[in-house]
Amino acid sequence: MSSIITGEAVVLELRPASFAARALGLLLDVVVNVALLWIIVSLVAAAAPKLDDAALRALFTVAVVFSFVVVPVGVETLSRGLSVGKLATGLRIVRDDGGSIRFRHALIRGLVGFLEIYATLGGLAVAVALFNGKSKRLGDLVAGTYALRRRVRAEPPVLHRVPYQLQPWVAAADIGRIPDAAARRASLFLRQAGRMAPASRAALAQSLATEVAAHVAPPPPAGTGPEDYLAAVLGERSRRELGRLEAARERSTRLGARLRRLPHARSR
Repeated sequence: MSSIITGEAVVLELRPASFAARALGLLLDVVVNVALLWIIVSLVAAAAPKLDDAALRALFTVAVVFSFVVVPVGVETLSRGLSVGKLATGLRIVRDDGGSIRFRHALIRGLVGFLEIYATLGGLAVAVALFNGKSKRLGDLVAGTYALRRRVRAEPPVLHRVPYQLQPWVAAADIGRIPDAAARRASLFLRQAGRMAPASRAALAQSLATEVAAHVAPPPPAGTGPEDYLAAVLGERSRRELGRLEAARERSTRLGARLRRLPHARSR
């Protein structure tokens, strides 16, 4: 799994495709491209009696380039990293920074791909992908791209529960000044804390608690752990935001009812 940190310091988890998924998607794309080449060659063969050998060789070369380079590059460019094989296997080609690829990336992948997939019968692509952490083939290394899994099971939302011993304190605390970016970082930490190494978990919890504490008053009871502190603050913050949303919805409902009772509303 790879991570990308956005400008707001939010960590985005991206799951690179496995070698097996990439190999299956590539195999499907090769079958499609070869089938396209066979169709073009069949059409050319139908007109063979009217053409000389030089024209036939030229047309065959054009058909190979069109089927194995032009079509894959055009499809990946227009679909932003998709193809028949990638649609079937739930993959997408993206840049190393997670963004959508452009024509330049697709062109590099297509040109290098002709060498490593068709000229070497896939041997070079397999050899490079086997020794790469993201199963990149040579074209991905040159273009700065990799295959991303699109079909990822969504994680359930995390409900931050306020520890019982901190409920009286946090109910009266002033937490309205916590920046949204700091709250997102703390929420992401609580979601991922169980998968972190103990030392890193403790250090990051203390760092986030110190950052959040600068916007919360009064301080928590003595002896409060940083993770319990973050859970209490975020849980109470979510509860208050939900209360404000419910109050706003009730006001909108009452206002709508009043507007429907006005004389001009009845006349309609």
